[in-house]
Amino acid sequence: MFFLWYLLIGLVAGWLASLIVRGSGSGLVVNLIVGIVGGVLGGWLVGMMGWFPVGTFGTIISSVIGAVVLLLIVGLVTRRKP
Repeated sequence: MFFLWYLLIGLVAGWLASLIVRGSGSGLVVNLIVGIVGGVLGGWLVGMMGWFPVGTFGTIISSVIGAVVLLLIVGLVTRRKP
């Protein structure tokens, strides 16, 4: 049951991060992957700052932070030169 909850939180976090960085969603599968990887990255990043997310809202916030950082890093690495 928790696995489905993590997928839902990852989907929401990926969608919100895509809206923040790109201005639109990136599709269901991409949002899900970005959200889940961003959740792991965000949990690590906010843990390094001394804040440990508690509850659903805290988990979503930390996942969005990680997903935004992930999308910014991917954007820097894959930026094409004209």
